[in-house]
Amino acid sequence: MRVFAAVAVALSTALPLQAQQDEIGIPLGQVPPPAEVQTLDGQPANLSQFIGRRPVLVEFWATWCDICRSLMPRMLEAQRRYGQQVEFVVVGVGVNQSRRSMQRHFEEHPMPFRFFYDGSGAAVRSFQVPSTSYIAVLDAQGRVVYTGVGEDQDIDAAVRRALPVR
Repeated sequence: MRVFAAVAVALSTALPLQAQQDEIGIPLGQVPPPAEVQTLDGQPANLSQFIGRRPVLVEFWATWCDICRSLMPRMLEAQRRYGQQVEFVVVGVGVNQSRRSMQRHFEEHPMPFRFFYDGSGAAVRSFQVPSTSYIAVLDAQGRVVYTGVGEDQDIDAAVRRALPVR
């Protein structure tokens, strides 16, 4: 996880504050490999249970991430708008936070997403996550249709990429 922390710090200073989209992390069109994570109460889970069933948005998040906090209103609005069609999953990275500290945070600040803890870094590796605030959107077949990082991501447009054309 120290490598992830170093990459996160490097990227947070190297990238402009605007969103970086479709050029980072797992390549577009790829299906991420399974990744073992934990529920906030410590039970094992695998992110693959959400992939290939319906569209899914996965955000890599931390309690200390200011950019993640900035994205939250857009995440909440997208979940309100598309929550019946799209699964919203938030993965807490295991850098400078524990599963218990995340659990306390969500008890104090409840949010309508599925939350998991990635203490081992398996999900970070599976999605090739460059930093917190990283979002990957997958279509119903499990293929990545959007990746982005930063506070200016257009979450609504990213989610629409995964929805069937009407």
